[in-house]
Amino acid sequence: MEINNLKPDWLKKKIFFSDNNQFTRGLLKENKVFTVCQEARCPNQSECFHEKVATFLILGNICTRNCKFCSVESNNNEQTLKLDVDEAKRVAQAVDQMNLKYVVITSVTRDDLEDGGSGQFVKTIKAIRNLNKLVKCEVLTPDFNGNYESIKRVVLENPEVYNHNLETIERITPLLRSKSSYTRSLYVLEQVKKINAKIFTKSGIMLGLGETKQEVLRLFQDLVNVGCDIITIGQYLQATKCNYPVQEYVSEDIFKFYKDEAIKLGFKLVFSSPFVRSSYNAYKSFESLKLTN
Repeated sequence: MEINNLKPDWLKKKIFFSDNNQFTRGLLKENKVFTVCQEARCPNQSECFHEKVATFLILGNICTRNCKFCSVESNNNEQTLKLDVDEAKRVAQAVDQMNLKYVVITSVTRDDLEDGGSGQFVKTIKAIRNLNKLVKCEVLTPDFNGNYESIKRVVLENPEVYNHNLETIERITPLLRSKSSYTRSLYVLEQVKKINAKIFTKSGIMLGLGETKQEVLRLFQDLVNVGCDIITIGQYLQATKCNYPVQEYVSEDIFKFYKDEAIKLGFKLVFSSPFVRSSYNAYKSFESLKLTN
């Protein structure tokens, strides 16, 4: 059942109108690179830009899937989709100019590409490290249609963290992600660990989509069973009127409950709060993980 879409007080986010914010926006525009912060209308965008941090979106800004929770533009017409051969170089330049020591690279889904875009992830990681080999990389990939070779291709570049989001519980997945699969997403994370057990794996979910506690706890167990190290849990927010409506605004107490339960099940790191997103404060997350291992 759709609820009143008036956000409660705890979902009112401070907007940063700062020189740093404008600097980040200008630099991204100058380098002609996309960010998921902007394309997905992330509520943390101004805060992260104020901190001179961004999550880079590669493979363009048009997705071949049309997930109901996502505001990224969708188009599966192969004639209009292109692969930007200079994109990796521009992303690397932006990372260098922002003096980032830790970078998160994500992408739209590109089912039109034979390798699902995995080669572009490789090129981007290489380009970043060619400018500064000390930069640590976290990837947030699509499912590559479950193609083992595409997953392996990215893993062999040794990103410090390999992230792939389940997004929601199994029952709701077909409704929100009709071209995706809950079990396929678990497969991606499982294969990463099989290829290189030293890479930290990570997944994120949204609350407020109509899930039950029992279903969320089952999802936690499914992730633990495939060796997932880190989970991020945040509140789903409807980005546009065309997106799936919020079913519930989840209280901080419930987020704390899920955090406690996830820790009990064996996750190495859990971030659970309304404004948590899969790449939000990723560097701080990684540093915390290193201290606990």
